Amino acid sequence: MIDFHPVRAFLEPAHLELAEGVGGYAAAEFAGHARHDDDDVVRLYAREICASLGSGGWLKAIARQDFRACAVTRETLAFHSPLADAMFALQALGSTPIALAGDTRQRRLWLDRAVRGRAVAAFAMSEPEAGSDIAAMRSTAVRDGDGYVLNGIKTFISNAGIADFYLVFALTDPGAGAEGISAFLLPTETQGFRFVRPLLMAEPHPLGEIALEDCRLPASARVGGEGEGYRLGLATLDRLRPTVGAAACGMAGRALHEAIHHALTRRQFGRALADFQITQEKVGRMATDLTAARLLVYRAAWERDGGAERTDVEAAMAKSFATEIAQGVVDDAVQILGGRGVLADHPVDRLYRSVRALRIYEGATEIQRLIIARHLFDAARAGRDEPLG
Repeated sequence: MIDFHPVRAFLEPAHLELAEGVGGYAAAEFAGHARHDDDDVVRLYAREICASLGSGGWLKAIARQDFRACAVTRETLAFHSPLADAMFALQALGSTPIALAGDTRQRRLWLDRAVRGRAVAAFAMSEPEAGSDIAAMRSTAVRDGDGYVLNGIKTFISNAGIADFYLVFALTDPGAGAEGISAFLLPTETQGFRFVRPLLMAEPHPLGEIALEDCRLPASARVGGEGEGYRLGLATLDRLRPTVGAAACGMAGRALHEAIHHALTRRQFGRALADFQITQEKVGRMATDLTAARLLVYRAAWERDGGAERTDVEAAMAKSFATEIAQGVVDDAVQILGGRGVLADHPVDRLYRSVRALRIYEGATEIQRLIIARHLFDAARAGRDEPLG
């Protein structure tokens, strides 16, 4: 079990109960599960995980928009299975826009099914020329009678090819840049939708590319108003970025756990690795960095759950710091394990490949640091003294 005592100041009793429950579930469900390298097998398994999370009630926090609960769940799942964490995260990404701006029908048809694990969600924003620069989006949604016709290519889309619905972002007013982006609910069976190809990652993950070719959607498929898609997408990412940090902490925590147990049992030159000061220094630094990251993560989620209007800076700090230190903690764990740490079937090697993507998706580290710096400069220009923390 993960020890949530260090971050208890930001949690309610219900969150600690959740941690115990999801921890027991994850330990039983994913302990010793076989590694799947075949992309088709991974895609089937990902859908099974989603159904399992839903039937167990572990996705309900998404509909409640309880981001501390989402963080607790992601940290715990990531400790046991990065793929399980990914499926939780993707249900949250595809569903949060509906929770924020969806109408009653959209909530009933899609949000409810998503949190029950009966519909797999996907968040389709990235394009070949629009990654960090969302304003460079080229996909269009043209008004046609009482609906819209969507065209475009979306790439680096998680759950592409296995999702039941996509939250698609497209331009309804190409001349307005980011302010011309709108959001749409697109069911997979929509005529003109096409799964183009899978994109294979070092660690198995259902990633791919999709095409929209004269996809006709009714006006009721739009989530929020015309031109509100960009803000809706940013609001979704702002809320969920701390949970990416939580996942990073879960992976780092598992790596630290593996390193400690290896150091206690592995003997070199007549002594356990744990008796060498160089090992002790590494473990001490790993634990300190991990605790600092967790405090930033749960502080950001606490601010959001407490009703803060904006948490973009807190979220940026949590996401950037936690994902960066997690990479370092996992790397140090590989170093402590030595040759065992680079064997393909060892948990730490799998963590090494899984944790890297967290520094990129939902806003790369560099982008998060720009958000923080711009806030500070804007405050200084306005004559405000705003020490953060």
